[in-house]
Amino acid sequence: MARAITLIRSDSLSDVAEYAYAATAPAEARLIFLAGSCPLNEDGSTAAIGDYAGQAAKAVENMRTALAAAGASLQDVISTRVLVASARQEDLVTAWQVVRDSFADHDVPSTLMGVTVLGYKDQLVEIEAVAAVLD
Repeated sequence: MARAITLIRSDSLSDVAEYAYAATAPAEARLIFLAGSCPLNEDGSTAAIGDYAGQAAKAVENMRTALAAAGASLQDVISTRVLVASARQEDLVTAWQVVRDSFADHDVPSTLMGVTVLGYKDQLVEIEAVAAVLD
């Protein structure tokens, strides 16, 4: 299956970051804008309370479900923003590693941000994403 996404790298930028610095999709691609993927169980309760890695994994699982409903997969994601309710860099890194590992070699441009609070009770992680597919 042909993919719409082209990941862009530059020899002029550091290779420390574990993601491409830019990505493109052709004009004929259908863009999919996902709501923030939250670590919520089907009944609306928050999963993995107090566990950054567990909440990141549940948010990725829910993102996969939303992408599938739109006819896409993680391999069609063109960018992400990972929000982590913490001022501790270690907590951000913990959540990031789960998200990063979920994407494997499809290392899309990403932003990792510490925020003061997220929308649901006991929520620590949320992932925003944009995907592009060729129908």
